[in-house]
Amino acid sequence: MNEQHKKRISKYLSLVLRHKPEIIGLNLDENGWADVEELQEKCAKENCAFTLKELDEVVETNDKKRFIFNEDKTRIRANQGHSIDVDLALNPQQPPEFLYHGTAEANLASIFEKGIEKRSRQHVHLSQDKDTATKVGMRPRKTCYFNH
Repeated sequence: MNEQHKKRISKYLSLVLRHKPEIIGLNLDENGWADVEELQEKCAKENCAFTLKELDEVVETNDKKRFIFNEDKTRIRANQGHSIDVDLALNPQQPPEFLYHGTAEANLASIFEKGIEKRSRQHVHLSQDKDTATKVGMRPRKTCYFNH
């Protein structure tokens, strides 16, 4: 699969699994899981068709690890960045000594004044290393880092 097609699928999955499942009538359970066959069928009707093999490649090669399958690959969900109400059933963990938040330079004044805010998302994304924070905070302008 070429990179352009893979990116198109990934962006569309981000939209329907993280923000607006209703635009294609997709049913997510309380933990954000969608049935893979239903997802394929409804995406195909919106001119974003993909095979299970292509979907698997998108999930496995996404550099931000945005999506995950259940064990038998019959269900899929987004791992992070939801603006809709889902319970990812995450377990509390002891954080490492340093965590990073990649963001655009334009956000610095607000962050220094108010702190890092989740805004319309359910959580703030923090990363264990600068490389991941760079990918997550990627903007068409300079990226800055915070460690905590």
